[in-house]
Amino acid sequence: MRFIPVVALTIFLIWPMAVHADDKKSAVITYDSRSLIINGSRELLFSGSIHYPRSTPEMWPDLIKKAKEGGLNVIQTYVFWNAHEPVQGQSSFEGDYDLIKFIKMIGDHGMWVTLRIGPYIEAEWNLGGFPYWLKGVPGITFRSYNEPFLNYMKKYAEMVINLVKEAKLFADQGGPIILAQIENEYNNVQLAYREKGKMYVKWAAELAVSLYNGVPWVMCKQKDAPDSVISTCNGRQCGDTFPGPNGPNKPSLWTENWTAQYRVFGDSPSQRSAEDLAFSVARFFARSGTLNNYYMYHGGTNFGRTSSSFVTTRYYDEAPLDEFGLKRDPKFGHLRDLHRALRLSKKPLLWGTQKVQKISQDLEITTYEKSGTDICVAFLTNNSTKDDSSINFRGIEYFLPQKSISILPDCKTMAFNTQTVVAQHSSRNFVESKKGKLKDWKMFQESIPTANDLSVKSLSPRELYDFTQDTSDYAWYSTSINFDQRDLPRRADIQPIIQVANLGHGLLAFVNGEYVGFGHGSNIEKSHVFKKPIKLNPGLNHISLLAMTVGLPNSGAYMERRFAGPRAITLEGLMAGTLDITRTQWSQEVGVSGEKMQIFTEEGSKKVSWGSLKGSPTPVTWYKAYFDAPEGNDPVAVNMTSMSKGMVWINGRSIGRYWVSYLSPLGKPTQEEYHIPRSYLKPKDNLLVVFEESGGNPEEIKILTVNRDTICSIITEYHPPHIKTWERKDNKFRSIADPIKAAYLICPDDKIIDKVEFASFGDSNGSCGNFQRGTCDSSKVHKVVEALCLGKKQCAIPFERENLIDEGKDQCPDLQRTLAVQVKCIDPNKTDA
Repeated sequence: MRFIPVVALTIFLIWPMAVHADDKKSAVITYDSRSLIINGSRELLFSGSIHYPRSTPEMWPDLIKKAKEGGLNVIQTYVFWNAHEPVQGQSSFEGDYDLIKFIKMIGDHGMWVTLRIGPYIEAEWNLGGFPYWLKGVPGITFRSYNEPFLNYMKKYAEMVINLVKEAKLFADQGGPIILAQIENEYNNVQLAYREKGKMYVKWAAELAVSLYNGVPWVMCKQKDAPDSVISTCNGRQCGDTFPGPNGPNKPSLWTENWTAQYRVFGDSPSQRSAEDLAFSVARFFARSGTLNNYYMYHGGTNFGRTSSSFVTTRYYDEAPLDEFGLKRDPKFGHLRDLHRALRLSKKPLLWGTQKVQKISQDLEITTYEKSGTDICVAFLTNNSTKDDSSINFRGIEYFLPQKSISILPDCKTMAFNTQTVVAQHSSRNFVESKKGKLKDWKMFQESIPTANDLSVKSLSPRELYDFTQDTSDYAWYSTSINFDQRDLPRRADIQPIIQVANLGHGLLAFVNGEYVGFGHGSNIEKSHVFKKPIKLNPGLNHISLLAMTVGLPNSGAYMERRFAGPRAITLEGLMAGTLDITRTQWSQEVGVSGEKMQIFTEEGSKKVSWGSLKGSPTPVTWYKAYFDAPEGNDPVAVNMTSMSKGMVWINGRSIGRYWVSYLSPLGKPTQEEYHIPRSYLKPKDNLLVVFEESGGNPEEIKILTVNRDTICSIITEYHPPHIKTWERKDNKFRSIADPIKAAYLICPDDKIIDKVEFASFGDSNGSCGNFQRGTCDSSKVHKVVEALCLGKKQCAIPFERENLIDEGKDQCPDLQRTLAVQVKCIDPNKTDA
């Protein structure tokens, strides 16, 4: 382990962390109750989940580079069985799914890998990673001691392990993989399988070790993990909730520390503060933990139809790297600083003796100290969620904000506090592109089929999952019914009602080609009852339903036994009463015609006749337009708030489902902007195609660029100097420059500071992008910040009261002041052309 020395204030802002120096040397991985041991050396492991299918190969180098800048030395990923073998016996590991390339790239960046092969991964991914064809295997029961399932699981696991072995990617072969995982959170469902569940856990562990025993295997959230594998923790507070591994010789590892929470359509925003995350990690390491993995470190995008039931296309956007791969500060920076503080404490953590001293119900001191040496680290903890406090430790009084942990890497110097964020903040901006204007809008409306148009016949509607076989979100169902005039209501104010009991997830209803309405369930209750008035005519009437899924299930026991689609259909309000039409001979067909003709591609779009836009929104309608690649290099997105629900393609590639008509309790769509990877674009004439299910206004769709060019710093009187001030060298903890408390700002991507948008030295409040002035301030601070920062890529504003307040005008001498600064960065080379 080595650190890059920093010798001047101006370069404090960039400090890459090296991890292991010789990536090509074969490593021997062992472990004991304290830690993993790599080539004879104990290691502290800071890991982050980045899933290769949720970004593009063009994004991988930047994501890995930023993860390393954030202080990580391990990347964790699942292997996605249904991505690699969507058709039985036809496997592929190429393109966006090039697992080997991804792992090699991580190794080339000097980082390690944890490989979670599943085959069950959950991950809010379609069918938890299982390919749909597996459901069709006779007699199969997923995740149980079931012979058909065991056979296919073994075959899949052998395929993955052999592929990785052939590429020599395990650490003992000279590769970066130091840990592997079999199964995933099986304890959540194990009781449902009774004795066969216990047998399956034992069998899975034996399979893993038999396939490869050169690196340790783990099972997460598995209390009865066999001796041959390590049981690990998943959750938000494993420092307090994890009882430890189920064996005396296994280390304490945290495989999923949730950086927020994935979202489903209809959810309000999910958040988890940088302070809470940092507290949880510091707590875990204070309690003998030696590996923490952030799930997710970069969530990315559920492209195409890959997300599980109701899960949004954007995944874990609140991670340290947001959906677009931009650094979400202060989460990114605060965790980076935490990793630095823990690395400075590595020797006492790994070789010292732990001692815990309970001061009160909320206050606690944990030390790791090596007897007879100066090697010592202290964790001072305030567990109170309401009150600040202080601890006298070895004759020195240390202030502790509420719910915080201070880390003293030498048992003297408070180098980091989890509640006190020294790292900069940022605010994300969506900017309408000037070059990427959508033009030449055209539309094509699907025809509404009748029973005669659909090829598959059955007495009642077929179950939706098995009918579509995960080849489409959609299936048409239609039946025809004759009515005599006397069957229909005679009063003008009474209409018949169609009622559809639907097992999920949504449906559109049409009667005689006229649109009736749209209904849907939710992630919690996928089934729903659709009920709308309809107009029936004397004679033959055609009732057509477009049923749809929004992803497949991904969790729970017996996933192979889930059902969706129309279950019972009735017509109410007829003169003879309610008519059950569930078993009246239905016709059905998978998919919509535009999907089958692939009219979302340039070639496929020529197969239909596109017309001009109509004035009012229409259901089951395709729209297309063209746009040029947006200016600059910032990530690209499309705003879909003028539409309702459907899917978007760019140059023939699906960027996922959108659903902006499903509002959260806050009255807003769960997701408004949808990521368009730059690698999907050509310089000019990019084809955008939208399939809109229920109706919208495509002319209001906007192409955006995305940046985090609004950056801020918030420093108070009790903030410590930056963690970059300190190093440990020759077993000595020391400062490497004068420990100056300052507000540090650094623009992303070599941009420069163009404008100081807010500067206050007083009692301001709010957050980055939304500051408000308080009752006490300084008129001088804005000019000070401009002088130090304008035109620079980075700057530091020392927290020096005498230089920041108006001379002779300190109207609030007793106020604990806050320095709050917000600046705007620009690309000095960017033009609007």
